[in-house]
Amino acid sequence: QVQLVESGGGLVQPGGSLRLSCAASGNILRFNAMGWYRQAPGKQRELVATITRSGRTNYADSVEGRFTISRDNAKNTVYLQMNSLKPEDTAVYYCNGMLTYPNGRRDDYWGQGTQVTVSS
Repeated sequence: QVQLVESGGGLVQPGGSLRLSCAASGNILRFNAMGWYRQAPGKQRELVATITRSGRTNYADSVEGRFTISRDNAKNTVYLQMNSLKPEDTAVYYCNGMLTYPNGRRDDYWGQGTQVTVSS
C-alpha cells in the first residue's frame, strides 16, 4: 500500500512563502501523475497543480505564476513551492498520486493533508 505524507504547512503572512513536501513510501514514477489539491472550509477540494510522469506540469489559474510543483525522483518526493501567498490560499493541502489503467480504471492515493494559513 502506497503512503503519501505531507509536511511543510503552517502560518504565514500575506506575501510570504512556504514549501510543501510529499514523501511517498515507494517509487513516485509508478504514478501517471502526482499533484496537490486543496480544500478550504465550506468548499470542495480543488486541483492546485499536477506533474506527470514525463514532467509536464499544470496549474490552476488562481496559482499560476505563484506556485511551482516539482519532484525529486531519487527522494520519491514531490514539492509545492508557494510564493506571494494570499489569504485565499488558506486551506488544507493534500498530496495526490494517480494511477490509470488500460481499462479506464483510475486509482487515487491521498495524503493526510497539511494546513496552510495565510493571515496577518
